[in-house]
Parts: sequence; structure tokens; C-alpha cells
Amino acid sequence: MTQVKLPEWGKSKAQILKMMREFSGQDADWRGGKTWSLVYHANEETLELAKEAYLMFFSENGLNPMAFPSLKKFETEVIAMTAAMLGGPEAVGNMTTGGTESIMLAVKAARDWAREKKPGATAPEMILPLTAHPSFEKAGHYFGVKSVHIPVTPDFRADPQAARKALTNNTIMIAGSAVCYPYGVIDPIPELAALALENKLWFHTDACLGGFMLPFLKKLGRKIIPFDFSVPGVCSISADIHKYGYGPKGASTVTYRNSELRKRQFYVYADWPGGVYASPTMTGTRAGGALAASWAVLNFLGEDGYLKLADQAMNLTAKLIDGINAIPGLKVMGRPDMSVFAFSSDTLNMFELGELMEKKGWHLDRQQMPPALHLIVTPHHARMVEPFLSDLRSAAAELSKKGKSDASGMAAIYGMIGTIPDRKAAAQFVLAFLDDLFKVK
Repeated sequence: MTQVKLPEWGKSKAQILKMMREFSGQDADWRGGKTWSLVYHANEETLELAKEAYLMFFSENGLNPMAFPSLKKFETEVIAMTAAMLGGPEAVGNMTTGGTESIMLAVKAARDWAREKKPGATAPEMILPLTAHPSFEKAGHYFGVKSVHIPVTPDFRADPQAARKALTNNTIMIAGSAVCYPYGVIDPIPELAALALENKLWFHTDACLGGFMLPFLKKLGRKIIPFDFSVPGVCSISADIHKYGYGPKGASTVTYRNSELRKRQFYVYADWPGGVYASPTMTGTRAGGALAASWAVLNFLGEDGYLKLADQAMNLTAKLIDGINAIPGLKVMGRPDMSVFAFSSDTLNMFELGELMEKKGWHLDRQQMPPALHLIVTPHHARMVEPFLSDLRSAAAELSKKGKSDASGMAAIYGMIGTIPDRKAAAQFVLAFLDDLFKVK
């Protein structure tokens, strides 16, 4: 492995920035609108405000809200606005570094709640749709909660009857998505939450993707499956500001129906010589810039701004779905509830199609079981809809003429992972790939 040592002499600011600009030339082109994941961009004005607000509080530390009351104000007001938006004006919560931390905190809180409320659940389990975000798996791995997977129905939504059959004496939690990442559909939250309430279980709605979009789609008159605190039985909700809230990376929220539930999230250690250690979230030091920029963006856009952005994103999504469905061999999967969806094919190799689109400068996420390509649509994609559809049409036609051939690049990797029957072996392959990826070369 190549060694990189701290330079003996520091470089100039100009040199460093020049090098960094050169490095960024290899990154996905999100500014040009050719990236369909990872970056959620509303417009330049919102982005510049977020950057300025972040830098204003760049050095402040959310570890101690008493030292920085401004950060406490930002966080508590962001949570209050989010809770009200999610149908829980009395709900409480905290900001986190992202959806993964928000989900992990909810699972941790559910586990600790169950230790008191369900002491007989000695080997705690949580019921998850197959489409639930892997953050739940990560949380289960960290906190000793077993994942019990249930299938989805033909429309890619969680099956409530399968959830009922999966109940055991060790079940402590059920979760559903609004929307699920792979297909952009809302799980039947009312039925799942009712099942949890009936059996005195914790229910979590993962609205990391939809939390800052679905409430505005409802106000725009779209039919939205209820998913928030208006649904009896919902105990906690995760919603990312850095997705359709158009805030800074990383900024998410986890909210709870009441303080009694949230207190299981906190960690307190009162016997340290350095003082009482109390931490509301997973991290100790917390980036003040993320708290400040989130508050700034929410106040800058307001309800009117979010309504306009939601409407724009959905109009673009409709054009993309119609355009993709019109391409021979391609089909959008299910009926997406918002501006997130996947498309697949019965005749074309989707991983090879992804490679061809990559060569044309487009970045699309790959999915498996079945193979598909994935899009997350924002208003920033407005001028790129027609160029994208044109290139996709061309790539699909090229692939159709080409016929079957040996795949290369990421297409070969994804293809191989998908065909390994031993899924533990598949995971080991990915671990080795990840280990190699993060080596200096």
C-alpha cells in the first residue's frame, strides 16, 4: 500500500486549492445535473445561503448547548418545525448527522424501551420489509436486535399480513418506509402501526426520503398514505433535512411522539472525573454549521418554497416516468408516490445499461433483486430531462442490438454479486472490495 506522510513543509493556500479543484474533476457531475443520487440541489440561492450559514458557525460545537445557546435555538426550532410538519406539534427530538444515525437512535430507543416494557423479550427482534433501509440492519448489528424480514406485495409495499405472521414473543419493534428508497413507495403505515399498537410494540416510520416532501405533496392535493404522528401507534420518525429539506450534509432529524419515548435515546454518565457526560445523540462533538445551516434553509424556503420545489420535482418525475416507459424494453417499477423510482427490463442487462450511461456522463445508482437503475429527481434536473431520455434511448437501442456479451467494469461486479448463491460469501466479497477501496493508491 502506498504511504502518504504529513508533508515536511506546508503548501500555500493557492497550491492546495488548485490541487483540490483538480481532484474534484473526477467526481460525479451533480452541478451539471447529470447525477441522480447523493446530492439534493434546489437552486443556487438556497445552496449559497446554506454555505454562508454553515461557515458562520463552522467552529462552534453542539456538544455543549449551554456554551452555544444559538445552536440550541437552531436545533430545537428545527425539530419543532419538523414535528409540526409531521403531524406531531407536541413531538420532541434531535438533529443527527444523517438518516443512518436517526434510524440507529430509534432502534436503540426501542430496545431500551422494550427492556422495561417487554422484559420477556430476551432476544429482541424487529420486523422489517425487505425494502427497509440497511441502516436498520446496521442498528441491529450494533445494538443486538435481530432483523426479521417480511416480503413486499406486487406493488413493492410491505405486506401487513406477513408482519402479523412474523410476530413472536421477542418482537419489540415494527418499521415501515415513507418512502422506501428502492422504489419510492409508501408502506401501509396505518396497518403496520395498528399491528404494533395492538401488540404493545414500538413502531418507527422511516421518512428519511419523504419526510420533507410528502407533507407538501399532500398540501398540493396528492393522495398520500398517512405515515406520520397523525397515525395512532407511530412512536418515532426519521426525516432527513439534507435530502428534500435541501439542507447541508449531514443533517437529519429523529422525532418521538413524546419525551417519555425520547429519553431512551439519550446517554448519561455521571461518574467521570472530567464532569457529567450527557449526550443526546450518537456523537459527542456535533457540527454547529449543520445545525445553523438547516435552520437557515428551513426559514429561507418556508412552506411556500417547499410547495413550489415539491411541485417542480413531481412534474419532472412524471416526464421522466413517461419517457422511460416509452423506451422499448424499459419499465418503471411500481407506482412511485414521489420523486424517487427505479426502472428495469425483462430483456436488457441493466448493469450494462448503467455502464453505457456512465460513459455518457450520467451517474445512476444500481439496484439488485431484480437488477434496476435508480433515480432521485430534484428541481435542479429540469434542463436535463430531455438530454437524459435521449441518451437513455440511445443506450438502450445500442444494448438491444449488441445482444448478450461478457460484462465489464461495475456491471461485471454487480452481476457477479447478484449470482452468488451464498449471501455470506457475497458479503465477504463486498468487504474485501471495500477494504481495497479505502487504501491509498
